[in-house]
Amino acid sequence: MSRIVYVNGEFVPEEEAKVSVFDRGFLFADAVYEVTSVLRGRLIDNAAHLARLARSLDEIGLESPLPVADITAIQQELVDRNRLDEGVIYLQVSRGAADRDFVFPEDAEPTLVMFTQVKELENDPKARSGIRVISTPDIRWGRCDIKTTALLAACLAKQAASQAGVDDAWFVADGLVTEGSSNNAFILAPDGTLITRQLGSEILPGITRQVVLALCDETNLRFEERPFSLDEAWAASEAFVTSASSFVYPVVAIDGKAIGDGRPGPVATRLRELYIAKASAD
Repeated sequence: MSRIVYVNGEFVPEEEAKVSVFDRGFLFADAVYEVTSVLRGRLIDNAAHLARLARSLDEIGLESPLPVADITAIQQELVDRNRLDEGVIYLQVSRGAADRDFVFPEDAEPTLVMFTQVKELENDPKARSGIRVISTPDIRWGRCDIKTTALLAACLAKQAASQAGVDDAWFVADGLVTEGSSNNAFILAPDGTLITRQLGSEILPGITRQVVLALCDETNLRFEERPFSLDEAWAASEAFVTSASSFVYPVVAIDGKAIGDGRPGPVATRLRELYIAKASAD
């Protein structure tokens, strides 16, 4: 059965879903997006995702096409119509369609698109095996805190990882890790302190990152928000990444160097268990 997707007020089969060739999301990546995970048919951390969407829209000077309650209702209807038990729902807002001009159009109506994707989340094999990553120069623009659709640098990084026979890539600037290609990066120092880069324009303020740090507080796990180097990462006891579509993935190797004993570590494994338990209970 074809998926049902949402485009500008209509629920349509995916084959019939269309936006204008003049849409600024297509022409300029003048758009922002969010990805919310779905577990057992329920939206996970969705209020936080929609709050971040509102912030991204505000940062690019674009009003939301709908109130938050209406967006949430559409998301849930998509989940229901597609009988999505486990996976993600993608949401994108662009500035709309107008003749090609760098200056923002005055009368364009924003384009709102949403669709679902089936994905194994709770029993994801990568969570059991861990993932391997390479490092790559961070060539992205200076406002990585805005969740924009301008993802060419991330695509290039993921392609480089694929060609290297690994799972993902970590961006590095001035010798320091910023974040993963589509996730936030963490290491566990040998003294037991969890380290992840502080929020700023260099990284996306991850929703799963935020929940994981709250879980660290609840379980008395020490953490520091600061930059860390590749040397620190290679010497770490554990490493992992967080995102809405992966929850917590242990990282078992960086640039071909094993992290810890080269297997998913107990801290990353425990934080993933705690996250899933919390998501299931909320």
